[in-house]
Amino acid sequence: MTDHLTEDEVLAAIPSLTRTRLVAFVESDLIIPLRRESAGVSIHVFRRIDCARLHLLCDLTEGLELDETALGVVITLIDQLHATRQDLLAIARAVDGEPPDVRARIGSAIVGFQG
Repeated sequence: MTDHLTEDEVLAAIPSLTRTRLVAFVESDLIIPLRRESAGVSIHVFRRIDCARLHLLCDLTEGLELDETALGVVITLIDQLHATRQDLLAIARAVDGEPPDVRARIGSAIVGFQG
């Protein structure tokens, strides 16, 4: 798989994805592909992360039979969880760089907060 895929390459790579569904995902901003010029025509190109997201969207649509509205809600929640995870990793890295006594106080505060 190259870094950027055309619409046809994405459709070939994801058997459960139809052109109609791909267009609907793009139009509803569930997927935001890059735009490139090719022979004077603007085309969509998709990154690897877009393909992973398309797989997830297809799984949610088919496996859970989610309609477009529900799919939007679920994918927004997944995006929020992903962002929170990234924030927590950044905090963990920052705390890890602190001296042991500071890390211990932070650890105690977290345990006290949970309890």
